Amino acid sequence: MNRLTRTYLAVPAHRARFVQNAAASGADAVFMDLEDAVPSGEKAAALDAAATALASLDWGRKTVTVRLNAIDSPTIKSEIARLGGIPRLDAFIIPKAEAVSDIAEIARWIADAKGARQRQVEMELLIETARGLVNVEALAASHPPVTALHLGVGDFAASIGARSSEIGASPSTYRHVGSAADGHPEVPLDLFAYPMMRLLVAARAFGLRAIDGPCGAFGDAVVTAATAAKAAAMGFDGKQVIHPSQIEPTRKAFVPSAEEIAHAERAIAAIEEAERRGEGAVTVDGKMVDYANVRMIRRLLSFKE
Repeated sequence: MNRLTRTYLAVPAHRARFVQNAAASGADAVFMDLEDAVPSGEKAAALDAAATALASLDWGRKTVTVRLNAIDSPTIKSEIARLGGIPRLDAFIIPKAEAVSDIAEIARWIADAKGARQRQVEMELLIETARGLVNVEALAASHPPVTALHLGVGDFAASIGARSSEIGASPSTYRHVGSAADGHPEVPLDLFAYPMMRLLVAARAFGLRAIDGPCGAFGDAVVTAATAAKAAAMGFDGKQVIHPSQIEPTRKAFVPSAEEIAHAERAIAAIEEAERRGEGAVTVDGKMVDYANVRMIRRLLSFKE
């Protein structure tokens, strides 16, 4: 199913006010968290709260998901059994996805919990370890209910031993230093360029959505917007956000500007006219436009409001 998930707001399931605000927010998608954002003593309460919220809140047109606890947790099967039959739940987010066999087992539990639902709850896999990234192509192809891949930037950085204490940010010392002859110029490097691209390619190869991980510096509007713009430019379908203040700058990064829309409309009109003349390429605004451009343009326009 095609879903608009440009902004994916994370909220701890046991914090009722946060969940209510998330349901009323401008986010395209929300995931209620049963895992890292919930203290061990609040796990049962979080599960109860998630069930209540799914059944009682007005979620509008949002995609609504729940992040389960890990495959080796003692509660994951009961979480699926409790929530899997609730009609408003769109997907489970599976944390620390690493092994195809685990995904197949979780898929069976989800199928068993379907109840009277007309369609099975989808699965969105959170890739957040070195092993998960190594296996990402197999995971993307693992089971039909898998519809999206998320990059877990914090746990991934920890998994590879990166020296960064800020979620989604490259370590300050991760940079290239040039030769002495050039005065030792320094170029900052992006720790997440490789995992982002590998996850994105796997998602595209198997028809899945790709969701970037959050920017931990939620109080920094510049960094929030810049990391969202990077993900949008690469081709991601959306980005997790951890605070309501990040929703609007993240959304803006994914929504095409008025200038981009105007150019897209001119390009499509020009290529359609060229097609009527039996031509396959035209010049628009001083640049060549052919069918490959049109495919890129149509995808850009799919992010419009």
